Amino acid sequence: MNNNFSGYFPTWCPGCGNFGIWGALKNACQNQKIPPVNLAVVYGVGCSGNMNDFFTANNFHSLHGRSVPTAVGIKIANHKLSVVVIAGDGDCYGEGGNHLIHAARGNHDITVIVHDNRVYGLTTGQVAPTALKGFKSKSTPAGIIEVPLNPIALALTQGATYIAQGFAGEVSHLTGLIEAAIRHEGFSLVNIFQPCVTFNPLTTYDWYRQRVYKLDGENHDPGNFQKAMEKALETEEKLPIGIVYQVEKPTYTDNLPQLQKGVLAEADLTADLEKYIEEFV
Repeated sequence: MNNNFSGYFPTWCPGCGNFGIWGALKNACQNQKIPPVNLAVVYGVGCSGNMNDFFTANNFHSLHGRSVPTAVGIKIANHKLSVVVIAGDGDCYGEGGNHLIHAARGNHDITVIVHDNRVYGLTTGQVAPTALKGFKSKSTPAGIIEVPLNPIALALTQGATYIAQGFAGEVSHLTGLIEAAIRHEGFSLVNIFQPCVTFNPLTTYDWYRQRVYKLDGENHDPGNFQKAMEKALETEEKLPIGIVYQVEKPTYTDNLPQLQKGVLAEADLTADLEKYIEEFV
């Protein structure tokens, strides 16, 4: 049995793309032999956040849109942990969009896995920031006016050092992307096309299978920023899945001299704390 399986089976709708992401994350952790005690997973609010009950690790269910800053705090407190964020497109790109930008530009060593189903599934299908222009929902009965947010281009321009795109219908391929993201030292974004079989009748499994194609060494160089941006702008008839961009740069915690002596969470701060209390009392 996978050591990340909690023993509780998911309550997602039958056929939900979340099952594929759940399986890929478990496979990635098992393949890398990451003990649950060495893994911290922060969940946002939404259908994706329900994975909190079905995955064994140091789990933290955050507030809506606040999964990324919570993960950043955990990483600084214990930079030896592998830290992963599980969030939805509304949670991460909507409510939490500002946090995503600043975590990327700081190159915080966390992996952000976004379930991109283009709707707010938990609240019955309102449009999310990645919804296609014109999509009709309970919140936009006449069709959404705005153009969809481009998460890949956003992450590229804000300094993310690992950016990948996957498809929940390609579990084996997605497993490799998540493995590489966790191994990468720096800010990693894995945007995953995740069909919502209940509230999004447009972007179905068949819709994606007609459009996705895999990036490889022959058709893409992930170290080339300009080429990565070209792939990021493929958002309609062709949808690239694979590693879009990857470079090596110092992480945020690499630049904190306080952490060179050891893990902050294990430090004895009692003496210093008493000294500062004396100064202010």
